[in-house]
Amino acid sequence: MRPVAQLLHNKFVVVLGDSIQRSVYKDLVIILQRDAYLSLSQLKTKGEFSFEQDCLVEGGRLGQMNNGTAYREVRQYRTDHHLIRFYFVTQVFSRYVESILADFEQGIKPDLVIMNSCVWDISRYSHHWALEYKENLNKFFMKLKTILPEESLVVWNMTMPLGKKILGGFLVPEIEHMGPSLRFDVIEANYFGATLANKFGFDVLDLHFQFRFSLQHRMKDGVHWNAVAHRKITCLLLEHVSQAWGVELPKLDQINAENRRPLPENHSWQTATSSAPARYPGPVWTQGQRMVNGFRSQYCHGDLPPHMTAGYHQNFERETFYRGANNSAAAPYWPVNNLVTKQNHRNPYTRERLHPYRY
Repeated sequence: MRPVAQLLHNKFVVVLGDSIQRSVYKDLVIILQRDAYLSLSQLKTKGEFSFEQDCLVEGGRLGQMNNGTAYREVRQYRTDHHLIRFYFVTQVFSRYVESILADFEQGIKPDLVIMNSCVWDISRYSHHWALEYKENLNKFFMKLKTILPEESLVVWNMTMPLGKKILGGFLVPEIEHMGPSLRFDVIEANYFGATLANKFGFDVLDLHFQFRFSLQHRMKDGVHWNAVAHRKITCLLLEHVSQAWGVELPKLDQINAENRRPLPENHSWQTATSSAPARYPGPVWTQGQRMVNGFRSQYCHGDLPPHMTAGYHQNFERETFYRGANNSAAAPYWPVNNLVTKQNHRNPYTRERLHPYRY
């Protein structure tokens, strides 16, 4: 059995979010079946009746195809031992999201929830989005906390960097004037999402930080990303899940390497993040002084790294963090990947607590 298939064996995985999260779902589906990357057409296509043996459950081409906030798309990939479902959402909490959560409450509970909703929230509903977005985040996390069992793992994906110029169907004429400022609004919205996820004890994967020096993998529209980037996201997610569940997962670039043509060396995860010397013992940090991966946690009592504090986001020098003080690649390197790792998950295989340390 393939290592990824073994990790997700008999697991119900739910992915919620926009078109980026749809590609996250698609890459999970394809990696469960074979060692291949998503094609450009697979990345661009939405609402198709079938993708790699999955099925369209609701919306998409079964309904009306559009770029509006009312667009719906529910996809599902099912085998004898795997169930992965995707819901397209344009707002982190709405009547539609409530109906999705009601399905979880009344039916089978997901073992893993991967979620992000940001760009639509901060652009399509209100020019003064901050207060409403924070309220909706709070409602969503609170509802999710009451519905899901303690064993369920929830990963909040932080929104990836946007381009200076945004093109394509997402930016409808009514909000074109917001294009230049959206990349800054996303940074602030990421802070809100990460802080509240931390508050409710959910996990956070900082994709904005991970891809800040990999912008060559972003599409020309300034929003979407190519297949190499999505495979990197999958690797980060599965590594995070395996750590939370206490399962040893081989590196994905080593899985069946003898049967797969290797990527060229300049395909480029040789970025500032990978080439810079490590300045912290591991990729995980948590609340509270406790041992993490054999090391003492660097941050404690809810402290956040400097670039994740509210004061940092209240000024317009945010760009200097990502480019460096002298517009160079030598930007600060903070342990923000896996921003908050909930250390009291039960191992789904042994049902024993992985860590004795509690908040």
